[in-house]
Amino acid sequence: MNENVLAKLKVLAESAKYDVSCSSSGTVRSNKKGTLGNTVGGWGICHSFAEDGRCISLLKIMLTNYCIYDCAYCINRRSNDLPRATFAVSELVELTIEFYRRNYIEGLFLSSGVVRSPDYTMERLVRVVKDLRLVHRFNGYIHLKSIPGASRELVNEAGLYADRLSVNVEIPKEENLKQLAPEKDHKSVFAPMKYIQQGVLESKEERQKFRHAPRFAPAGQSTQMIVGATPETDKDILSLSSVLYQAPTMRRVYYSGYISVNTYDKRLPALKQPPLVRENRLYQADWLMRFYQFKVDEIVDDAYPDLDLEIDPKLSWALRHPEQFPIDINKADYELILRVPGIGVKSAKLIVASRRFSRLGQYELKKIGVVMKKAQYFITCNELPMKTLHELSPQRVRTLLLPKPNKKIDENQLVLNFGD
Repeated sequence: MNENVLAKLKVLAESAKYDVSCSSSGTVRSNKKGTLGNTVGGWGICHSFAEDGRCISLLKIMLTNYCIYDCAYCINRRSNDLPRATFAVSELVELTIEFYRRNYIEGLFLSSGVVRSPDYTMERLVRVVKDLRLVHRFNGYIHLKSIPGASRELVNEAGLYADRLSVNVEIPKEENLKQLAPEKDHKSVFAPMKYIQQGVLESKEERQKFRHAPRFAPAGQSTQMIVGATPETDKDILSLSSVLYQAPTMRRVYYSGYISVNTYDKRLPALKQPPLVRENRLYQADWLMRFYQFKVDEIVDDAYPDLDLEIDPKLSWALRHPEQFPIDINKADYELILRVPGIGVKSAKLIVASRRFSRLGQYELKKIGVVMKKAQYFITCNELPMKTLHELSPQRVRTLLLPKPNKKIDENQLVLNFGD
């Protein structure tokens, strides 16, 4: 492989590492005769996870880390003195194909700094994915970052070749975005989001009429918000996420704990390490909105604008609403069972299905997968000797469920536990 290309790869892979919104999910395209690659199976370089939990590999790269913008929070900002590089379209296409042939990757996550103008940059990104699909018949997964401010025509063309398109919101409130990135605004972000949504919906209608009509961004779109760079509350962040999820094509909102890469800029907070616990709680709250039928104002409100960092948001909600508990696990509706700490979506469905045949007790609930350490304080069922939330008080239950003082949690080893 050309040494010049490898040098560029080292620079541009490093520049791309701060973008976390690279999950490959929502599309399945198997290998076909005469094509190269597919969107399923395997292991690789940049580990990401599909919707079904499968680990996949992506080449996560930037077309260029030159940028005309000077965003305070970005490592690639115009005023930073760092190694810069730019791939030619043909170089990046060949690199992707070479990595695939060597079994390093299964797909591509492609972003870019903005050079000359949004349309100029977007046009080059589109050429990369177009050449991969049409010239090299690459059939693997492609996630393309759409450039804020790019024209509708270029976004529409990108959607014909990429599996997923995304545009980063970055800062939830526009006044704070203007403070840290004066050259940007939310209008330039939400416009391409709208183009992507319209393209997906129009493609869906077209395919209902014509079976072989081309698909447009079949894995939908995603976005990313930076957490901790500006003073937004969790309520501000989750409220925007809730609005974004109302669009039928928005698959994921990613939350990225602010990393202090430009310590010299006094507009930014002086953080020793990223707020990973807060990031973790936001993902858990996001999960509650997407899969547990919670509304955003049930998770955070004016009285509780920020998530509790000591306990997960589902347990926090339950302790703030003792009037809802305990529930009879053998009689309660599915929606209420879903709100019990320690009971996940799969477990709730199994409970509703199993109790049709016999009454459930502690033994049966454990076999189903219920985390009884949490759930026991919020339910009643056969042969459950534990005292409930009302008998112990919410504060006492909170104390019992808090991590023990001698068990220190390493923020770098946090795991998102969405099963309860």
